[in-house]
Amino acid sequence: PAHKMAAATGPVAAAAPPGYAAVAVKFSERQRSPHWLLVKEHQVREGADPAHPARRTLFVLNVPPYCGPGSLSGLFSRCGRVQSVDICDKPGPGEKKEKLTSKFFNRKTVTGFQVAYVVFRKPAGVQAAKALSQEGPLLISTETHPVKTGISKWIASYEASVVNPKELKAEVDAYMQDYDKKMAEEEAKAAEEEGVPDEEGWVKVTRKGRKPGLPRTEAANLRVLEKEKQKRARKELLNFYAWQHRETKREHIAQLRKKFEEDKQRIALMRAQRKFRPY
Repeated sequence: PAHKMAAATGPVAAAAPPGYAAVAVKFSERQRSPHWLLVKEHQVREGADPAHPARRTLFVLNVPPYCGPGSLSGLFSRCGRVQSVDICDKPGPGEKKEKLTSKFFNRKTVTGFQVAYVVFRKPAGVQAAKALSQEGPLLISTETHPVKTGISKWIASYEASVVNPKELKAEVDAYMQDYDKKMAEEEAKAAEEEGVPDEEGWVKVTRKGRKPGLPRTEAANLRVLEKEKQKRARKELLNFYAWQHRETKREHIAQLRKKFEEDKQRIALMRAQRKFRPY
């Protein structure tokens, strides 16, 4: 039932499901109808979710896509010091997320409502956040943390989708420099470890090995083509010998059948010429 209420907005959402408290918020002074956030204490076994500890984590439903961690942190900071805010697509155990450093690549576009985990420094912050349901609509958009909605949000999204060629080139060049530096360090490390036995006496074989690959020169390509040609000729020759072997077998069987028929005729003739000679 809690997930069915996640997309509800307006006064109807004030009737929160069991275990949840409905907190009314507004994203601007001109907004007539409030938006409802459903909050409850995050209940989990001790140690099962280290990122969201029990008794200090507030679970929030119905978080709109234009409401970021900074807005939620500013909203619930009145209840106590906020340690962290994690916004996820769906409820689940907290995992260590990779920090996105790219401005153009691997960017995730949020389109639907989400859930959030607000971790307080002290457990009293969770109880104070649940008590916000008794107050009137809270203004979530401030001068320090403005939240863009409506046409302003669409304009900002469009402007963010336009790629600056200079910034993109600078990011790609920086990435390639880091990659080349990393590959050079790996090759230097492999060269140092090549031929050096470890504690147990094993020698690590690097990707270079004793016999490096053939250089892609014209002479090397000609040698490879000559080997492939010889391989095809050998295969054709083997097929010819197999055909000749089958033909030899057929001729041998035909000769045996012919000799068998001649022997039958000779035996029949000998039987016909047999005479009784008692003396």
